[in-house]
Amino acid sequence: MMKKLLGHSFLLTVLFWTHLKAQTTGGTVADKVTFSNPLKVQFGDPYVLHTKGMYYMYGTGGGADHGFAAYSSKDLVNWKREGQVFFSNNKNGWSDVKAKWEGAYWAPEVYAVKGRFYLFYSAQWKINPGNEEENFRIGVAVADQPTGPFIDLYTHPVFDPGYPTIDANVFFDTNGKCYLYYSRVAYKHPVESEVAAWARKKGWYKEIEESWVYGVELKPDFSGVIGKPKLMLRPPVSLKDKQSEWESRSVTAREVNRRWTEGSVTFKKDGIYYMMYSANHFGGQYYAIGYATAASPLGPYKKAANNPVLQKNTDKGGTVSGTGHNSITYSPDGKEMFCVYHGRTAATGDERVVFIDRMKVKAGKITIAGPTTTSQQLPSGAATSINK
Repeated sequence: MMKKLLGHSFLLTVLFWTHLKAQTTGGTVADKVTFSNPLKVQFGDPYVLHTKGMYYMYGTGGGADHGFAAYSSKDLVNWKREGQVFFSNNKNGWSDVKAKWEGAYWAPEVYAVKGRFYLFYSAQWKINPGNEEENFRIGVAVADQPTGPFIDLYTHPVFDPGYPTIDANVFFDTNGKCYLYYSRVAYKHPVESEVAAWARKKGWYKEIEESWVYGVELKPDFSGVIGKPKLMLRPPVSLKDKQSEWESRSVTAREVNRRWTEGSVTFKKDGIYYMMYSANHFGGQYYAIGYATAASPLGPYKKAANNPVLQKNTDKGGTVSGTGHNSITYSPDGKEMFCVYHGRTAATGDERVVFIDRMKVKAGKITIAGPTTTSQQLPSGAATSINK
């Protein structure tokens, strides 16, 4: 009897370990409850759309040829490449692929509106009588599904303010109105400030060019704007301004003679309008994220005392720099908020890669738990199976 019992025990043990091995190596079900940054997505300016239980990510680069590519995910962590979803040579294309930066197809954002999907982006406009090197404008394309193909809605940009524009972000307010935010680029936009005077006195730069964020109400059919754009955010004029130190690092570190306010994203929570933005040179180590708040979508916006809320960690023993141009999204169950942004690591070099880190918004204050490269829990509500 004892031999039979021992035989049964041995058999059960073998079956248990065989089953466990099948789970962990054979690919039936294996639990993975953590992830770490950066994600396996090479994008600049990442934007995440969450629709019908799926996430779709769009960005600058990603192997797209004169257009934009997309990735899809169920959990914000494991991403599948969907290929190129927008091509500049579509029937309504208005851009110039021969212009500098191969047409500069930058910063796409996609919104679901009444069952269709609208892609806002910036590119070099082919109407360029002054032969300007930076002739960016904002366009909008439409598709019946988030993976395209997206076709330009019109044969021209959304509007022409008379200066180059990039980094479109659209905010849909609860009253049905929608607003377009964008960055007027620094190109041929020299601005006098105490920082500019200081840099000139040092003999570093003759002038400092700046990019500013503007906002304007958008027509419901996205065919143009309503009224004139209003200035939302700009770099500080005074050196005494507490924001001046971090927003001027590209100048004070002698990277370049420009100061930026770009990559804005606007959202509303508990009656407060939040506008996140990026400052400094996107190609440098000091690219960082701040935010401002307002009581109405077109401001006035007041920058936050705890800026920047996301910046490099290399001075603290980390490996991440160039953190910026973010979007926001929520976990699968809607309980956690995430900041989606690009950055660089010692391992990725100049290549921009995507990070997601948890963020909190409470009583008018944003905090972001990043940049991280260590293991952290999956977004709440995400399935734990490796095999999707």
